[in-house]
Amino acid sequence: MTITAGTTRRPRPEVPVLPQGKAVVPPAGAPDPRPGAPGNRLRHRTVAARAALRSRYWAHVPARLRLLRAATLLLAAALIVLLTLAGLAASGTWNTVTGRDAPRTTSAADLELALNDMDAQVANLLLANGDAGKGRLRTPYEKALGFYGDARDGIGHDLRTLAVAAQGDRADEKTVESLTDSFAEYQELVGRSLENDDRAGGKTSALADHRRATDLLQRQLLPEARDLVNSNNTVFNSEYTAAGSALSAQLVAVVALGVLLLAVLGLLQWYLSRRFQRTLNAGVLAATACTLLAVLLGTQLLSATEANLRGARRDAFDSVVALSRARAIAYDANADESRYLLDPQRRDRYAESFLAKSQELYGLKGATLSTYDARLAATWQAYRTDHHDLRFTGEFRRELDNITFGGERAAAERTVETYAVYQRDDRRIRALLAAGKEREAVEFCMGWEPGTSNAHFEAWMDALDKVTAINERHFDGFADAGRSDVTGLLPWALGALLAAAALTVLGLRPRFAEFR
Repeated sequence: MTITAGTTRRPRPEVPVLPQGKAVVPPAGAPDPRPGAPGNRLRHRTVAARAALRSRYWAHVPARLRLLRAATLLLAAALIVLLTLAGLAASGTWNTVTGRDAPRTTSAADLELALNDMDAQVANLLLANGDAGKGRLRTPYEKALGFYGDARDGIGHDLRTLAVAAQGDRADEKTVESLTDSFAEYQELVGRSLENDDRAGGKTSALADHRRATDLLQRQLLPEARDLVNSNNTVFNSEYTAAGSALSAQLVAVVALGVLLLAVLGLLQWYLSRRFQRTLNAGVLAATACTLLAVLLGTQLLSATEANLRGARRDAFDSVVALSRARAIAYDANADESRYLLDPQRRDRYAESFLAKSQELYGLKGATLSTYDARLAATWQAYRTDHHDLRFTGEFRRELDNITFGGERAAAERTVETYAVYQRDDRRIRALLAAGKEREAVEFCMGWEPGTSNAHFEAWMDALDKVTAINERHFDGFADAGRSDVTGLLPWALGALLAAAALTVLGLRPRFAEFR
């Protein structure tokens, strides 16, 4: 038997024999030991992807510089898009405000005024015509005839303008259609009234037709015209509110993106200084300055647009609306005076209507025609002593509560003072009529000589026009300034952002070259 050294066999480890047909299930949460298991493949891919991303974007210096450059360019692009959209929206807002919202509201107010003026001139024509032209007051008649034609033409123009503006708004379309139909009926009644008045003995028929025309005006035409004023003014207000909210949100977004972009540029500058042992990178520094300039210009653009929009709507146009209403009410009150003289059967009704319109203009609670003048004088003196002591309401109060511009207060106060003179004239007319001096009352009411009622009414309207013109001029100024801000500031802001992006790329180019 041969024995060989070193050949002693070691015992083999025992391998457990698994039962046939049963799979080994790893414990919950443990990795599947099989190399091709789906969970392992997904895990390996995820790890590999992370490693690739880290190697590409963060593991070495060029990768980190590329990442910071990409973040800078993306943020600059986002700011460019945001400011461009904000600028386009601001331009669209100004086009809408000046080309649609304001003209629609003022056209509706002009329509109301023209309707009142036309009816007032019809009453004046009937008053001044005498008996089929005998005893006619020539100057008042000719002036009334001219004003009547102007008012009729103005109504036609306003109705056409409002019909175009109402397209797409079914409620306003129906209102304009109804106004157009009612105005045609009103014109027919007025034409018949004037025709009857030109024939002998036709005064009674003329007065009956005029009553029907005036009733149609008061019950249908004027309420619908006021509905249009309110509807268009409400739309303007809603769009102003929406535009203001959008501008505020855009301003916050511009500031947030701008601060984030400046932070990324600051981080990039810090990293370059730390890694390359250089104090500052000129390109990145210039890009930071351009970004700061762009953010300042963008915030100035948005805040200035918001301020100009608020000035146009609240400071200027709110006063324009109040003064336009005041003018329309004034013409209606003046028409009530003529109707009072023309129609004895309705004098009490027209006196009450005149007082109601006076209260709409300068409201004095509990005042009557006999006490109105004294109370107006007392409350006005209190206001002149202390501008915060306003003991009256109405459209004049609305204007005096919204004094904003140079010269506006003096013009508004002049309007109230001329209004007080006109009110005293009304009492004189009623006193003359009560004394049986009807001819003198008519001549004083319709005369245009200095010191007569119409002359004082014209002075009142001139004063009202001046304060309205101040607000309209500033409204146009705000709109022009708003457009100027968009065209003047937006290109510079966008140019500064483009320069920031280009300077960042140029500033990093030498650093990338060091790794080639």
